[in-house]
Amino acid sequence: MQNYLKQIIGIGIIAGMRAMMAPAATATYLSHQPKNDDDGKAIDLARSPVGVKVLQVLSAGELVGDKLPAAPNRTGFAGVIGRVVNGALSAAAISKVNRKDVITGALIGGGAALASTYACFYLRRYISSKPHVKDYVVGATEDALAISLARLIFK
Repeated sequence: MQNYLKQIIGIGIIAGMRAMMAPAATATYLSHQPKNDDDGKAIDLARSPVGVKVLQVLSAGELVGDKLPAAPNRTGFAGVIGRVVNGALSAAAISKVNRKDVITGALIGGGAALASTYACFYLRRYISSKPHVKDYVVGATEDALAISLARLIFK
């Protein structure tokens, strides 16, 4: 499988796990890639030092907020839409920089985000239902997996 295809599937999976980590990881990756004249203003903004920092702060906030009892359900309408959109936009940006079809990238990234949203939700719910397993520990483990996946796909 080609590297960029692994990246767009992986970023979709990350978006399903942690919605804001996908754009933050993508922006960080793009900030280290050579600029193309046709990348577009949105990619230039995301890869700028300010864009990268803003997305990283939002991602860190999500990591903290996910552990709170009042955290919204990821399978609620807004949660699903946010994850699919972030997965699709992140994958589209990766596709654009790699000079691949942006629509195909967005569809693959969004589809992977949708599948990951539900897979991770039900897996986390199952693991957390076990005696002596704390949900926040499972959430922190999911954070570590998402961070590790981002590092793996963008190395």
